Amino acid sequence: MKRVYLDNASTTALRPEVIAEMTEVMASAYGNPSSTHSFGRSAKTIVEASRKKIAALVGADAGEIIFTSGGTEADSWVIQSAVRNLGVKRIITSRAEHHAVLNTVALVAGEFSTQVNMVRLDSKGQPELSHLEALLSDNIPTLVSLMHINNETGVVLDLQAVGNLCRQYNALFHTDTVQTFGKEKISFKDLPVDFAAASAHKFHGPKGVGFAFIRKGLGIQPIIAGGEQEKGLRAGTEAVHQIAGMAKALELSYINLDIERQHISNLKGYLFEQLDNHFPGYKVNGTDKGVGHEMLFYNIANVMLPLPEEKTSMILFQLDMKGVAVSRGSACQSGSIKPSHVLQEILCDDDLKKPSLRISFSHYNTKEDIDLLIEALKTI
Repeated sequence: MKRVYLDNASTTALRPEVIAEMTEVMASAYGNPSSTHSFGRSAKTIVEASRKKIAALVGADAGEIIFTSGGTEADSWVIQSAVRNLGVKRIITSRAEHHAVLNTVALVAGEFSTQVNMVRLDSKGQPELSHLEALLSDNIPTLVSLMHINNETGVVLDLQAVGNLCRQYNALFHTDTVQTFGKEKISFKDLPVDFAAASAHKFHGPKGVGFAFIRKGLGIQPIIAGGEQEKGLRAGTEAVHQIAGMAKALELSYINLDIERQHISNLKGYLFEQLDNHFPGYKVNGTDKGVGHEMLFYNIANVMLPLPEEKTSMILFQLDMKGVAVSRGSACQSGSIKPSHVLQEILCDDDLKKPSLRISFSHYNTKEDIDLLIEALKTI
């Protein structure tokens, strides 16, 4: 049985070149980057070269890139430090954010009585900028935290528009860009963004490593007590091989970006063609009545299938038994699995009960993968 992996928004396969890079570093640069002898200096050189490479790729200064264990740590760190150290009294976010943001916001709200406002979302899951501006006009020291690309629906936030509003009202702007890097080029030199988060395993790099973009001069402080690694902002011995692998993965993603984006976009179009043929009446979540799916991010498709509600609870299991890996984005009628908090915000109760699937692509996918998915769905 051929296995089909269509869950790339969850994690991605390592590129062979990244494995080779990490293997070489593990074998030859095993010194502690904080040590002053030649072994340590060799490891430190790799860490700093990786930092410079990543900074150049994302339009940042090298000093604005701080290595973390991934996107969750970066998101949590920024939000906590903004409240603890930067005088933030209020956080504006949305109910469609990643739990790394939502749970951290709840944490600081409970510990520091930080005010929390949820910006309204339209029927497609886009934050309403008029409501955001109305909230910002209250002139409270504020951190706005809104993700760039929604990990469930592929809804894309206008970073420039949100950042301009934040600048206008003297608010700090944090964005979760975990789904962005490696699949879309952005430059922090050109964007009014103060903080961002990235995770290597979303762009064919290793798990357990990522970075935070921290615009210089903002005064953020560490939340992990320890040594002076990462400019005193993130204690703990750096994972040299993972950092090198992340830098290699990001570099290769951008070298191949145009070709791979076109390939993935073609696959997504082919998916919709096959759904039109075999499952007429499906809906693309994150669009207005199924119209406008081209405005969603190119490697994510969240579709509501025209199948009976009783199919919802077991659809992932049945697909997995046929070798097809996707994610589910709707409620399980048995009640054993929580409904998607993102889809809860944009779907009515009846639609939320229907089977929705998040299908997410990489350049490793083929039309045959789509055909096998469709054939598997037809048997359910």
